[in-house]
Amino acid sequence: MDSPRFRGRSVLRHLAAPALALAVVITLPAARTPSTPATDAPPAEFTPVSVSYGQPHGGSVQGQFLSYNDFHGAIDPPSGSGAVVNASGTSTPAGGVEYLATYLKKLRAEAKAAGATTLTVGAGDLIGATPLVSAAFHDEPTIELMNQVGLQISSVGNHEFDEGVTELLRIQRGGCHPTDGCQDGDPYRGAKFTYLAANTIDKKTGLPILPPVDIKIVNGVPVGFVGMTLEGTPSIVNPAGIASVRFTDEVETANKWGNLLKLFGVKAQVLLLHEGGQQGTATPTPGVSACHNFSGPVVDIVKGLNPEFGLVVSGHTHRFYTCSLPNRSGADTVVTSAGNNGQIITDVDYTLNQRTGRWAGISARNVIVENGVPDGSGGWQRDAAGVYLKNPDTVDPDAKRIADKYRTAVAPIANRVVGAITADITRTATAAGESPLGDVIADGQLAYTSGAGAQIALMNPGGIRADFDAEASAGGEANGQVTYGEAFTVQPFNNLVVTQTFTGAQLRDVLEQQFVGHKGQTTQRILQVSAGLTYTWSASAAAGSKVTNLALNGTPIDPAATYRVTTNDFLANGGDGFSTLTAGTDRVTAPGFDVDALIAYLGGPASPVAPGPANRISTTA
Repeated sequence: MDSPRFRGRSVLRHLAAPALALAVVITLPAARTPSTPATDAPPAEFTPVSVSYGQPHGGSVQGQFLSYNDFHGAIDPPSGSGAVVNASGTSTPAGGVEYLATYLKKLRAEAKAAGATTLTVGAGDLIGATPLVSAAFHDEPTIELMNQVGLQISSVGNHEFDEGVTELLRIQRGGCHPTDGCQDGDPYRGAKFTYLAANTIDKKTGLPILPPVDIKIVNGVPVGFVGMTLEGTPSIVNPAGIASVRFTDEVETANKWGNLLKLFGVKAQVLLLHEGGQQGTATPTPGVSACHNFSGPVVDIVKGLNPEFGLVVSGHTHRFYTCSLPNRSGADTVVTSAGNNGQIITDVDYTLNQRTGRWAGISARNVIVENGVPDGSGGWQRDAAGVYLKNPDTVDPDAKRIADKYRTAVAPIANRVVGAITADITRTATAAGESPLGDVIADGQLAYTSGAGAQIALMNPGGIRADFDAEASAGGEANGQVTYGEAFTVQPFNNLVVTQTFTGAQLRDVLEQQFVGHKGQTTQRILQVSAGLTYTWSASAAAGSKVTNLALNGTPIDPAATYRVTTNDFLANGGDGFSTLTAGTDRVTAPGFDVDALIAYLGGPASPVAPGPANRISTTA
């Protein structure tokens, strides 16, 4: 999803010519029959999507892919409202790397029992926007765990660029961090899996920064993979870290490399794509394998794909689905997504025509990575506080050993109490787009930069990654107390905090750029504002003329006057499409990061901090 930063090995480093893209590592998994469900047979409502391309002649090859996306360093099971997967009217506690490893092993064991091997693939955002247990070590823990659970190929996602291109290359290839070294005392050996980045092009060489394709051989039949992030990545990561690259069109890039694969005889192709869609409801019935009222960018992308792409493993939207969508030939392409945070695995069974090397059939279903303790009546056990109990019997010991190493190392930092709140503070936005937590963060940044003359602070909503829960957590703090780990979970990017001078006219233009159609803005994003700044926006007004009644402390903003405005450097560098914020002058960078500003506010004179009023922005039809 949107916004950035805190945060070795390349199979095809720098391609000298397109044909060299096929000089890839080739593995030889055996043939297999389609796997049986990881648990008891699912109800009819969970029937997987299934596409047939005709009866193969001359023999067939069967195999399985296991996939997931948007893991975001979710080593620990998600907490709060994100702790469950909601579908078909039920809530299932899910996620956590020890449980993900268990389910992957179970599905693979079923394949092995059928005399076969499974390929495990991802669709980006494995790292970035991660909890402190991973982020404190520049996401090396997540990569170590992805190696351990057996991931083989993944596309990059936008969050793989949170710390910039150079850091992503280190993540792939290995080596200690250039500033912090190997903090856990062990050498960092890089990712054993291959990151694919077909549409991330080095501006100097004109070549992808990482391999664009990979090939695996399934019982003598080649299967090709093309991997990429969304073309819109530059608008949702810090521009400073990606200045050396450009991002190309998804359809054009996929077909370009797909055509090359086909030229070399690879006719069964998979697109690992960090872009996606969503069903008409976030909690669809039936189930996690549904495709109801589906929409999103991936629909038009698939419409342009060559028919060789029988499967698109997608991501970015954090939604779960299994769909069949028409490609450019009118045939169906299976499109999947496993939600986020390792709470779901997509199980894809496929058949290849052994004579032609083409897809003969593909089916997909989503499997929830359950981590709870059944209560015997179809539900899940909870403790006295209502928190779901975790099931020790389904923990993978190998994954737990690695995770516990980092949990122990980060605990003294994570459990340190840094401030207090009076009640839960949430990201839930009003109709005008303002949230109580957005108010608090903006107020904190304003207070943090008062020495630089700040009068106004603006915060991008995509950079707010969790709510504050006033109840005590496993860290041992009292109700209302906030730990460093909790604050970091809310703001995990370690953006710098900068203050610049803008005219009143420029400030108004920034606020107009919140809306689609003004200066190239393609997505509506309502900035969170600090106390004193008020305005109204009209949904029906033309782009560029939506903002009215703009005032600071009750006084109308003067277009010719100057104002000191604080943002994070993601916004100041033009992130989220706010190009006007790059026009500021007299930039001053505060010490520390945005999370430090939040912590200073939570532990400062305003403590305990109450939820923001969410009444600074209003809207009309």
